[in-house]
Amino acid sequence: MALLEVKKLGISFGGLRAVDDFSMSIEKGDLYGLIGPNGAGKTTVFNLLTGVYKPTDGTIFLDGQNLTGKSITTINKAGIARTFQNIRLFSKLSVLENVKVALHQHYNYSALTGVLRLPKYFKTEKAMNERAMELLEPFDLQEDAMTLASNLPYGKQRKLEIARALATEPKLLLLDEPAAGMNPKETASLMNTILTVRDEFGVTVLLIEHDMQLVSGICEKLSVLNFGQLLCEGLTGQVLSDPEVIKAYLGE
Repeated sequence: MALLEVKKLGISFGGLRAVDDFSMSIEKGDLYGLIGPNGAGKTTVFNLLTGVYKPTDGTIFLDGQNLTGKSITTINKAGIARTFQNIRLFSKLSVLENVKVALHQHYNYSALTGVLRLPKYFKTEKAMNERAMELLEPFDLQEDAMTLASNLPYGKQRKLEIARALATEPKLLLLDEPAAGMNPKETASLMNTILTVRDEFGVTVLLIEHDMQLVSGICEKLSVLNFGQLLCEGLTGQVLSDPEVIKAYLGE
């Protein structure tokens, strides 16, 4: 059984059909890319998968669970996490605190416990601090734990956003243009980061990306979206050599 099974997904905004009859199947352990020209509907698909938008039609199953039309919180708890094209960190919180915010889904205590600083509060906070540091280490962020997120270099902010997403313990991680705004050195480091997510954390990855060097170097399979519809899908090498894909990108 596929980890993610999307069938005939669609959404309309007024008279505009933004995504139409879109289907995809992602197996556990895949490193999968969703590509297409600007305005093709890629981020809209991500918004449908994460509950930001409710689909007009179609179904979304994760590990056999029907998540169609469910809330953002329900979908996240079921195992889908994401990052955004425009980085969304808590800029006034430290690196460690950013990760701890996401950990509260799995570590919690009552408001009274927190106010009175009861023993469970200190025990839980200690466990969360330890787990947050464990999540920061693979991304070389442990030495920046007390740094404000806004003071991190751009590349490290991207890594922090991924580490925070992993704190929710997802089965599937959606990365929305993770290389946007990066220089070649940062992009090379990002490739290693994504491989770490898949290989060391055991998380399946679906990413939107315009950097074809990153896509060809890291994605094993691709789906191509154009005008809200699936243009083609398959192994990366085959897809990127498809004349229809080349035509869509070149606008010929």
